[in-house]
Amino acid sequence: MKILLVILLFTGLFVLPLAVLVFYTVAPGWTYPQLLPPAVSGRSLEFLARRRTEVLVSLASSFTYSALTVACTLGICLLPASVFARHEFRGRRFLESLALAPALVPAITFSVGIHFLFIKVGLADRLAGVVLVLTVYSYPYMLRALVAGFLAFGPEHDLCARNLGAGPLRRVIRVELPLLLPAVAAGGTVVFLVSFSEYFLVFLIGGGAVPSYTGYLFPFLNSSDRSVASLLTMVFLAVPVLLFLCVDLLVAAAYRRRGMLEGRG
Repeated sequence: MKILLVILLFTGLFVLPLAVLVFYTVAPGWTYPQLLPPAVSGRSLEFLARRRTEVLVSLASSFTYSALTVACTLGICLLPASVFARHEFRGRRFLESLALAPALVPAITFSVGIHFLFIKVGLADRLAGVVLVLTVYSYPYMLRALVAGFLAFGPEHDLCARNLGAGPLRRVIRVELPLLLPAVAAGGTVVFLVSFSEYFLVFLIGGGAVPSYTGYLFPFLNSSDRSVASLLTMVFLAVPVLLFLCVDLLVAAAYRRRGMLEGRG
């Protein structure tokens, strides 16, 4: 009974705000104390149909730099995560804490200096600059996930592959990454969501030259047009939901291909 109440509570917490967004999407004139919307309008859907090119471009740009950020964080975190998980040395705790600093420090504290540096080296107002600053900002989430992933299995797999003659790159691709797949999926999902939902860093470093969905959405959130803002917010929420579904299907397919999910379902 308690479990059912908890499930109903969490369902209500997630479903009720979404229901309000749906109501605002089709009924922009719905106000307190009206229990139900007085009229229904499809103006927000018409707006989305007219501006679909702009919306798709901003979504594609946000998806691109978020996916590239995931790839960059994975590349730079594999080695330090392995060291932190498998080696004990003096100053390890301090270095690990220092590596997690970007997740604890507000973005504005280092973004202004980074922006000045990027202007000097020609990375401002470019996709590469946006990916690089988002990588610096979000890599601690991937680092923590990979450290936990390396702790989940010992170094015996790597040692066995090394004894069989596998080189470093082959061991990473054929041995470690398959074992780290759940950790990569967890860390990559968080990094993607942080990058996809980031507004200030993308606006500052991208300078408006790099489109972003948050930059497209933000003016509508500050306007009085609740109908369009609600619809665009629902589109924004749909991306993480689809991402979770795709990651779950891909991870399950990878394990099924390796014969690790035969007893499931």
